[in-house]
Amino acid sequence: MKRAFMEAIIKNSAEAVTFYQKAFSAKLTADYRNEDGSCAHVELDIYGQTLALMELQDDVVVGNTMMFALHFEAGEEDFVRKAHDVLKEDAKIISELGPCLYSPLETDLIDKFGVRWCIFMSKE
Repeated sequence: MKRAFMEAIIKNSAEAVTFYQKAFSAKLTADYRNEDGSCAHVELDIYGQTLALMELQDDVVVGNTMMFALHFEAGEEDFVRKAHDVLKEDAKIISELGPCLYSPLETDLIDKFGVRWCIFMSKE
């Protein structure tokens, strides 16, 4: 196997590219667009991991239980805070930014594109 990566199939994918670039200082590594400018397949490098985006062509299926989890090292709270500060726009907050059982700084939310994120850092 060459690689595994996260892929989000969402509405407003072109807007999501810019949104996630801002949240994670992500770099565009692949960019294939549909005629309308939406994403046929776009890849972003998020701290060495790939997030792919594709435009949702059909209705959303309720009951998605997928979550993208980003685990940062102790001392990388700036990355956690920045991502949270951007992603919280029009998001459903599952857990507010703060300490939890396994992390001194964690957030869990569903962003405005319907993607669920758990972003946290190690205790030590």
